This record gives sequence, C-alpha cells and structure tokens, in this order.
Amino acid sequence: MNEVSPDRGAAAGVSIPADHPLRLRLHNEAHARPPPELAPPLRLSYLALVADDELRERQWQQLCELCERFGVAAPAREASHFSADCGEFQFMWERHTEYARYTFMVPGGAEQPFALPAIAALPPAWVSALVGEVMVAAHVVLLDSDAELQDADAICTDLFTCNPLVGAAVAEGAGAAWTDFCIHADGFSRWLVQDRGMTPRQRGRTVQRLLEIDTYRILAMLALPLAGELMPELNRYDGELAEITRELSAGGIQDERALLERLTRLQGRIENRTAESTFRFGAASAYYALVQRRVRELRERRLPGLQTFQEFLERRLAPAMQTCTTVAERQHSLLERAARTTRLLSTRVDIIREEQNQALLESMNRRAKLQLHLQQTVEGLSVAAITYYIVGLVGYASKSLAAAGLAVNAELAVGISIPVVVVFVAIGVRRIRKAVTRTM
Repeated sequence: MNEVSPDRGAAAGVSIPADHPLRLRLHNEAHARPPPELAPPLRLSYLALVADDELRERQWQQLCELCERFGVAAPAREASHFSADCGEFQFMWERHTEYARYTFMVPGGAEQPFALPAIAALPPAWVSALVGEVMVAAHVVLLDSDAELQDADAICTDLFTCNPLVGAAVAEGAGAAWTDFCIHADGFSRWLVQDRGMTPRQRGRTVQRLLEIDTYRILAMLALPLAGELMPELNRYDGELAEITRELSAGGIQDERALLERLTRLQGRIENRTAESTFRFGAASAYYALVQRRVRELRERRLPGLQTFQEFLERRLAPAMQTCTTVAERQHSLLERAARTTRLLSTRVDIIREEQNQALLESMNRRAKLQLHLQQTVEGLSVAAITYYIVGLVGYASKSLAAAGLAVNAELAVGISIPVVVVFVAIGVRRIRKAVTRTM
C-alpha cells in the first residue's frame, strides 16, 4: 500500500489543504483484509471464535506469543487483521465485531486430502489455549487442475463419509467446490476446492468466500433459538393484550387505573424482550444478506447431480431467517398495539379524572356559596355586635360628661348614636370585605 508523502503536491508545484483526521483510515479500509494468494496443492484450517471485548487483549497476547515462538514480528496492539509466514505454516488473523477468525495454511495435501490438516503444524498447547468459543471450524483442501477427482459419489464416499454433497463449479467454471455442511468426528467441517484455471488471488478470494458463507450462515442462525424461545412468550403477551382490549371495549370498567397499571406492566415486558433481541435479529438479517452476497459472488454453475450452494442455503437457511424476521416483526407489532391501547386507556382515565375534577369543582362552588351566605349572616351579626359595643361606649361617655356637670342626657345621646353607628359600621365592614376579596 502506498504511503502519502509529507511533501505531497510539491512536485506539481501546488499545496493542498490538510487531510481530514479520518481520510487515510477510511481510504485504507478498501484495502483491509486482502485475500491471500494461494498456490495448490494446499491445506487450510479455519477457526471462527466468538469472544467479547474483554478477551481481545488476550487474543493479541496469544498472537504475540505465536509470533515470538517462530521469530516473526508481532502485530500492533490496535490491529484488526494480521498475517505472517512462520516457515512451517502461514496464518492469517482477523478481528470482527462478534468474533475473530484464524486461517492456517500448509502446502501439500493432494495425495490424502484431510488426512493431516494444517492445524496439526501448530503447537497443540497454543491452539487449545485460544480464547473464545468455536463457532465455525473447517478444513479446506485446495487441489490443482491436474488432480484426478472421481465422480461425486466417490468423493462423497472417500472424503465426506457418505454425507450428501453440495457443490458447484465456481468463478464461472474456473474452479469447483464441494462440501457436506457437516461437522466430522474431529470437530471440523470439510471443503474440497479444485483449481481449474484461477489466478492465485482468485483462488484466495474463492476460498475466503466459501469460508465466509459457512461463518455468516452459522452467525445468522444464532437468532433462531432466540426466535423459538420468544414465540411462546409472544403468544402469552398477545393473549393478555387481547383480554385487556376486550375489557376496555366492553365498558363498565370499575377500576381503570388498575387496568392501566396492568397494561403498562405488559408493555414493559414486551419492551424489555424487544430490547434484548433487537441486536440479535438485526445481526441475523445482516449476516444473511452477506451470505446471499457471497453466494452471488461465487458465480456458480451446476455440477451433475449436486445441489448448488445457493439452492442448499435457500432451502435450509431462508426458512430460518424468515422465522426470525416474523418473530421480530411480531414483537414490534405487539409493542405498537400495546402502546396504542395504553394511549387509549390513558385518554379514558384522563376523561374520568376530568369528570371527577369537574364534580369536585362544582362541590367547591356549592361550598363557596354556602360560605358566602354564612359570611353575609356573620357580617350582619358583626355589625350588630360592633354597634352594641360602640353605643355602649357612647353611653359611658355621656354619663361621664353628665357627672362632670355638663347638661348631657345620656339616654338621649345613646339613642341618637345608634343609627349613626350602624351606618358607619356597616360601611366599614363592607369596605373591608371588598378589600379582602380583591386580594384573593
């Protein structure tokens, strides 16, 4: 891969602006994970190990240990793909989102295919210590065009323990491939590929596509057990939602809030299961699309008496993926139905609450009117009481003046003061009530 010169553009007498921080990384992505150049006869062993992010550091350490043992440069810590020639064997390593894959290559294998796999050339202790769980393990034998292969029945009997074969001419007839899509006694599946005029890079791409078909097929199938687990749950959720909807449509519900609480709990369970399965179903759809793309890239031609890879996968993989799609769609449909029912019931509860609030307001209005009448009654009594006390004070004042020698008739003064005091007290009380009413 060509590196960018620091004085780029100098030869042309121009200077271009600085690169975007991601320019080189995105540009080089087109050249990432190149297929190897393969020369038959060749044996390959392939492992796809599922591992979480916590194990990635250990994977890198194991690669460094292997490189150190065979005297080759180790990969960078942040590398996502790496290849090396260790003399006795060559190997490739690639890290993906959910898994890491290892491909080991050893020359030979034309005389006795699958008798001595490529992985036998590696230190057994190192292989057994690899972190992760095996999702795919496969042996591939690449033969040249001079290899004499018998008919499909003989290949099935001699190399695939009589399992039904799937095979096709690939690369528009420049090669051929066979497999039984079975796991044999050693824990590996088997692929037989014959070169009939492919270039070294084309051989590498063909083998890479076949192994990716097997890998993506299994990874796509990870969603099928989850779909089977979800079906009974979705049936229960569907029945419960239908029951709630019937109760809601029948009317006469005594406790809408209890029904709403029941519905929201159901919606929460559906939402929780949807969140747990969305990634798996989405990944299955993406992997299935990759399988279909890789099969198209094989450019198959039929071999006599054999199913092509596309026919086999469409018959076995497509129904499983359709099941997963149906379950995922049913989950979202249930969630939408529950949300609509929740909104409907919430609206009904809001209307009932508003009716209750209206009744409460009417009751408060009635109480306010009663309080007003009582206040008016108390107001009259207050005027009389205040007048009584004031007039009493006037009487005491008049008697005091009379005792002092002034010609004042106390009884007359009291009688005259009564209507005057009543008027002024009534006016004062009314003003106070108006002032208090304005501040409320």
